[in-house]
Amino acid sequence: MPMIQTINLTKRYGELMALSNLNLEIERGDCFGFIGPNGAGKTTCIKILSTLLKPTWGEARIDGLSVGPVNARQVRSVIGYVPDYFGSYDNMVVQEYLEFFAASYNIHGDKRKQVIGDVLDLTDLAYKIDAEVNSLSRGMQQRLSVARVLLHDPKVLLLDEPASGLDPRARIEMRELLKELHRMGKTILISSHILLELADLCNRVGIIEQGELKYNGTMQDILDRAQSGAVLHVAVTQRTEQAAQLISQLPGVTAADITNNHIRITVAPDHAGHQHTAAIAQKLVTEGYALTRLEEEKVNLESAFMRLTKGLVQ
Repeated sequence: MPMIQTINLTKRYGELMALSNLNLEIERGDCFGFIGPNGAGKTTCIKILSTLLKPTWGEARIDGLSVGPVNARQVRSVIGYVPDYFGSYDNMVVQEYLEFFAASYNIHGDKRKQVIGDVLDLTDLAYKIDAEVNSLSRGMQQRLSVARVLLHDPKVLLLDEPASGLDPRARIEMRELLKELHRMGKTILISSHILLELADLCNRVGIIEQGELKYNGTMQDILDRAQSGAVLHVAVTQRTEQAAQLISQLPGVTAADITNNHIRITVAPDHAGHQHTAAIAQKLVTEGYALTRLEEEKVNLESAFMRLTKGLVQ
């Protein structure tokens, strides 16, 4: 049984379709990266999973529980939801903040003290226990938000843009924290615009656009699907325009464009490969060109996202 499952999950706002028949399965222990343009439906989906929003139709399940008013309390005991914004009462210090939420989960006495100490150690915030929450940096506030949702030891973490607005050091610290939580066996659904960090963190990825799930699979599946042919970058010492013209006439070459003094070559899928790359190099050398650059453009999550989506929003 998947830890997270949606079945034809749909959310409409009048004529606006925020989610359209979303069918998604996330297995126990997965770290699932949810990516898409602004307005694609990521936050809507996460809010439905966290019981904060009702779908127009369809169903969502977490740990076998149908997400809805009847099971809301049970579902909330299983999940930890970290929104993309942080809020707290004025003049509240870190310990008071965590005491407040621990009490909300009926964690009392010595157990509460122990749990708060544990989550502060895990998020590396123990030295800030007496600091005012609103005085913390954005990165520390995000780590405190994660500490908050770990108080009741949830099986599932739902994180909506947890690295939004963080500086590079804070992003690295957040990524390492999420890696540790993944190693601890938590099932994590994380939406983010920082695609290269998701590639380093997640074992599965879903791409959503205009409320529809376009692609869903392992990281390698997504990269393979985006790999349509090959793109080569070639530079020569002279006669760049003539070299581009020569390359464009070779079998399998669909385009040879000059960009920033080098030639960007697009090769058809049935001709892509090391053998064809070697043939291009040999042809240029035979014709008297001296190569200063010959490399294949690697597909990463960022380039795959650009290739597989159209940038459309509702």
